[in-house]
Amino acid sequence: MDKPIDKAVADLGRDIGEYIRQQRSTAKISLRQLAKLAGVSNPYLSQIERGLRKPSAEILQQIAKGLRISAEALYVEAGILEQREGGALADAIVTAPDLTERQKQVLLDVYESFRRENAAADHRPAPAVPTKPEE
Repeated sequence: MDKPIDKAVADLGRDIGEYIRQQRSTAKISLRQLAKLAGVSNPYLSQIERGLRKPSAEILQQIAKGLRISAEALYVEAGILEQREGGALADAIVTAPDLTERQKQVLLDVYESFRRENAAADHRPAPAVPTKPEE
């Protein structure tokens, strides 16, 4: 492997580990608690957070479940998926635990329609400035 590729892979490991640590801290969950919730060993989770190990998609899914966040958010941070259009708001809708899948989809559809409408409005010529009628 090339040195730049090795460095990029190592950086991805650090980035996902740091993201997991931040999410764990925000959720006020200890490393030991998250390891138990995710079904991984305490040392393994610690190595992930320090960027020494790059977790598989399956392990990320287990960690996401333990953190009560979307696995998709972790996949994006890990470089497995590209970020969905809509960013943080779309992610918040997808991870809302008190909404049904149908409600989530309706909200995402409405949000996307607003985004398309605003994008179209940005490309329209500015409206003409009203002039005073001649007397």
